[in-house]
Amino acid sequence: MRITRVLSTALLALGLAAGPAAADSSPSPGASDDGKAPTRAGTSFRTATEIDQGQRATASGSTGDYLYWSFPADAGQRPTVGATVKLPASHGTQTWQIDVYDGLRRRQSCQYGAATRTAAQGTSSVELACVLRTVRAWSEPWADDPLPGTYYVRLTVVDLAAGDLGQPVSAEVRADSKHIGGAAAVDGSLAEPLVPGIAVKSGAEKDGDGAKSAVLSSIEPDDGWSSGWWSDRWVWTGIGGVLAALAGIGGYALTRGSGRPSRVPPNA
Repeated sequence: MRITRVLSTALLALGLAAGPAAADSSPSPGASDDGKAPTRAGTSFRTATEIDQGQRATASGSTGDYLYWSFPADAGQRPTVGATVKLPASHGTQTWQIDVYDGLRRRQSCQYGAATRTAAQGTSSVELACVLRTVRAWSEPWADDPLPGTYYVRLTVVDLAAGDLGQPVSAEVRADSKHIGGAAAVDGSLAEPLVPGIAVKSGAEKDGDGAKSAVLSSIEPDDGWSSGWWSDRWVWTGIGGVLAALAGIGGYALTRGSGRPSRVPPNA
């Protein structure tokens, strides 16, 4: 399909562009060696700290820094990203913002939630939230719909007094999702999820070269990426077909009568 070819080309370009820099700009690990949640954030898309859905990540930084995390989201999920920023004891009015980007680094609008909030002078913390649209397995190029793959979270201050620049802050980020199911199902699916380096990995596997080092992102849903063709819509379609058949049989039984009318001659 045309959209599959277009997105595969985009993925290949993204993977090839990122491949040579894999050695010096690999993403931060999703968790520390002892299995605890990550305690630092990346400073760009390339170095975004990987987190799993349902995992709370923390980080320390300074006002003016850009803090990045990444997490996987699959078709049929409606991701929700929440962030809490703990501010210094003394500060002026500050405006903080959380942005979410998909695997093609397109900024995704929030369906609802306070993605930008202003903390008044002396406020100890500010909470942000962004509920995205449901991730679709397939979409037209012009639709700008969320697609399966890696999602990037960027947290930063967008307005503050010059005297507050560089003050220490700490942040907590968590990504969750609600499974919508067949209500959001579409016909068709991407050739590969929008994960950095996936095109390079796929090409290496086809050539018999297991070069996993070219893949810049290792995060994926706990149960793997869905194929995109199955949803509970198939179940309801099957149930509807059975009910329609039973209704047809019942209607025929009610209208066919008791047999040959008595007034009709036997040889007629």
